Amino acid sequence: MRREVRIAGFGGQGVILSGLILAVAAGIHEGKEVAQTQSYGPESRGGACRAEVVISDEEIDYIKPMDPDVLVAMSQPALDRYIGDIDRDRAAVLVDSSLVTRIPEGIAHLYRLGMTDIAEFRLGNKIVANMVMLGALSAVTGLVSFEALEEAVRGTVPKKTVELNLSALREGYAEGSKLVGSPSSR
Repeated sequence: MRREVRIAGFGGQGVILSGLILAVAAGIHEGKEVAQTQSYGPESRGGACRAEVVISDEEIDYIKPMDPDVLVAMSQPALDRYIGDIDRDRAAVLVDSSLVTRIPEGIAHLYRLGMTDIAEFRLGNKIVANMVMLGALSAVTGLVSFEALEEAVRGTVPKKTVELNLSALREGYAEGSKLVGSPSSR
């Protein structure tokens, strides 16, 4: 089965790294077929960026998402830009409620989580909001296992940041698990 994920935000949020870790978790640690693409503006921080990951049990014949199953919006401009590309009745939409405040009506599977606030106030470093998001993504969608994400983080991030990133991943998974089936998240 083909599953498509679009993660969008602005430069400096770790959007591209998130896409890479998701692809490594699914491809290397779960043995699935994976295609990962990315796009970002000329600014290293603050410009629009996105990462897209296609995960499949079969060979991938087209590497770009055609009908995303998951949209993660790490900023308001990201949600505004990509909300029109999804099926609002089918796709899971995860938003960083720390930064996304205007959400259109009619999204059947909406999950709000203060990813940046959790990273900054619980973990002391907002730069790991992307790991909070990946943990929540695993809990909410089941696209990849938490264990595969842990292994991908260990093998991808700089050694001196592994524990901080794993702590953020755990926080996101715990909070995402609370959102599953919770009408207050929608």
